[in-house]
Amino acid sequence: MAEETPALDFEGWSCPLPLRSYPRVVTGHGGGGKLSAELVEHLFMPAFGVESGSELTDSAVLTVGDGRLAFSTDSYVVRPLFFPGGCIGDLAVNGTVNDVAMSGAVPIALSSGFILEEGLELDVLGNVAEAMGRAAREAGVRLVTGDTKVVGQGAADGLYVNTAGIGVVPEGVDIHPLRARPGDQIIVSGPIGLHGVAVMSVREGLEFGTEILSDSAPLNGLVAAMLTAFPDLHVLRDPTRGGLGASLCEISATAGVGIEYEETAVPVPAEVAAACGFLGLDPMHVANEGRLVAFVPPEGVDAVMNAMHGHPRGAGAVRVGQVVEDHPGVVVARTRLGGTRIVDLPLGEQLPRIC
Repeated sequence: MAEETPALDFEGWSCPLPLRSYPRVVTGHGGGGKLSAELVEHLFMPAFGVESGSELTDSAVLTVGDGRLAFSTDSYVVRPLFFPGGCIGDLAVNGTVNDVAMSGAVPIALSSGFILEEGLELDVLGNVAEAMGRAAREAGVRLVTGDTKVVGQGAADGLYVNTAGIGVVPEGVDIHPLRARPGDQIIVSGPIGLHGVAVMSVREGLEFGTEILSDSAPLNGLVAAMLTAFPDLHVLRDPTRGGLGASLCEISATAGVGIEYEETAVPVPAEVAAACGFLGLDPMHVANEGRLVAFVPPEGVDAVMNAMHGHPRGAGAVRVGQVVEDHPGVVVARTRLGGTRIVDLPLGEQLPRIC
C-alpha cells in the first residue's frame, strides 16, 4: 500500500513561493506584489463591500461639498529604525505626503499613530518624533492628531508608525491610472533603488565602497510645479514597495494599455547596480521613497520636463518609455542587447521591512 503523502506545513514559511493557497500570512503578503494584490482583492475588498474591479490608487479622492479631498493612510515597520539618509519618522511623513500628492492634491494635514515596544529608549522615540516634525515642516503640512499604544517586549521591534493624510485636489486636476493612454510618455523623476539598498546595507552590515543614502523626501512641491507647467497630467505614482517595475505593471493592468521602456534609459546609479548585482536583486523592483513616475501626453512633455529639471526633487528626471496600443496589460522592456522581455509584477518583495 502506497505511503500517504504528509500534509505540507505552511506555518514556518516566510518567503513567498509560487503557490496561492496560503492558510497563513507570509512576508510576501505585505510586499506590494502579486500576493499583496490577491490579499486585497480576495480578502479585504469582499469583507469591506468593495466591488471587484474598483480602481485602487495611492489615495482615495472623495467629493466633499463642492470640492474634493484626497485621503491616504500607511504603516511603517522599517528595520532598522535609522538608516543612511533618514529614519522611520521622516519616512512615515514623506511616504504619506507623497501618496496624497500622487492624486494631484495639496497635502494639508497628517495623523500619527505609534505602536511602542515596552523598553524602548525615550531618546530613540524623541529622535523619531523630532524627525517627523522636521519632515512635516519641510513638506508644509501639520501633524494634527494621533494615538500611542504600548505592547510588551518583543512585540513591536522597537516601534511602528502609522500616518494618515488629507489634501485638497485642485479644480480641473484629474490624475488616476485609468487615464493612461497610448502615446503618453513615461518620465521618472530621478535615480531609482536608493532607499531599498540604503536600508539593506545597514541591516546586513554591507559596504559598497561609498555610502548609499535613502532618497526619502516629500514630492508635493515637485507635483505642484509639474501641474503649474501642464495641468493635464494623466498618471502619477511613487514607486515604493515593488519599485518602478511594480508601478508600471499595476498601471498597465489597471488601464488595459501596453507599456514599453528602454532599460538603458532607466536611471540606476552605479552603486545601486553594483549592490543589486552583489545581492542578486533587480533595481526595477527595489523600493524608492522620494521618486515619482509620470504619464504625460506628448504635447505636455517639454513643459513638464522643464518644470521638473527646475525643481531640486526632479533635477534628474528622464523619459524612459511610452504607452503603446500593442500588448494591452503587459509591460515590455527593451534590453541593452536590442531584444525585449516581459516585466511581471513580483510575487512578494525582494527586500522586506524597508518601509
